[in-house]
Amino acid sequence: MNYYTDVLKKYAVFEGRARRKEYWMFFLINFLISFAVGFVAGLIKLPILGTLYSLAVLVPSIAVGVRRMHDTDHSGWWLLVPIVNLVFACIDGTPGPNRFGENPKGISAPQGFPVTPTQPQ
Repeated sequence: MNYYTDVLKKYAVFEGRARRKEYWMFFLINFLISFAVGFVAGLIKLPILGTLYSLAVLVPSIAVGVRRMHDTDHSGWWLLVPIVNLVFACIDGTPGPNRFGENPKGISAPQGFPVTPTQPQ
């Protein structure tokens, strides 16, 4: 549950990086809560509850997605591209620091591994 609350604490933080585990645990817990809220809203005939919950977690969901893209050393705008963003969300982040910050896992790059992407000349 800490992964869920940690993302909510960083409500609108679009800088930095988010580990795969942080992203997918938030996704899973958010899905389960959405399902439960939808079920309860259907029972009490108050569909606005689901809408309110969705609006409440919209910004944190986008923020953690952007930070996840940053972990793979890609711009947050990749969230707008369907399939590609799923691939980037599933692959491991770049080891060591990248242009978006330190590795959230705390693991540095292996010896001889380029820390930052090289620019073509």
